[in-house]
Amino acid sequence: MNNIHLYHLLCYTEYTILGVTRDEGARMELKPDNGEGIDSWKEVTLIYNAALRQIQTRMEILNEEFQHVHRYNPIEHIKSRIKTPESIVKKLKRNGYESTIENMVKYINDIAGIRVICSFTSDIYRIVAMIAEQRDIKVIAVKDYITFPKASGYKSYHMIVTVPVYLSDRTVDAKVEIQIRTVAMDFWASLEHKIHYKFEGDAPEHIKSELVECAKMVSDLDARMLSLNEEILAISRKMNKD
Repeated sequence: MNNIHLYHLLCYTEYTILGVTRDEGARMELKPDNGEGIDSWKEVTLIYNAALRQIQTRMEILNEEFQHVHRYNPIEHIKSRIKTPESIVKKLKRNGYESTIENMVKYINDIAGIRVICSFTSDIYRIVAMIAEQRDIKVIAVKDYITFPKASGYKSYHMIVTVPVYLSDRTVDAKVEIQIRTVAMDFWASLEHKIHYKFEGDAPEHIKSELVECAKMVSDLDARMLSLNEEILAISRKMNKD
């Protein structure tokens, strides 16, 4: 598992592909539809919803197991969502692809998205390692915005994984994007997202600069809280020995 800690060193521009192509092990075989794409869309939605439930359940079980073994919960809470058809179409057009079910499944990696919120930065890599150890979850790509933040100040750890969805007549590997971040990072990202859409992606420069400064404050807060937690743990261990 030491290899998982090497992934982030390579992840500062695009998704780093971990030994497979973007589509390898991630194709979804759909049944023929009624000619209008309706049946295929319903099936895609069913599969991605099932994949989300599987990942969320895995995260909850790992969190409970961690509490049982270490008396500590690395996960504060979990959010999940399915991308809207409008957002999918916009992303396909932005990337130069025709709006089809096939292109949606092939080229859009974040149709199913789950966000894992942690207390401390160290928890992020702990959860990354736990996900990578799941035998039937394949990590196909990562972006480490913790080590390499975006110019805006955005920080988070992104993973694209595939998880098997077991249907009545076949097994489908569905892609899910997992975002892992601290409570402080999530607070900043939520506000930055609202501001981004308020100005339609073109906020005044002084607001962008202020957001970057706020991101630095969030980073400093995360570092100080982690240091404080480690000090508390060290004191607790010493008290237990005495």
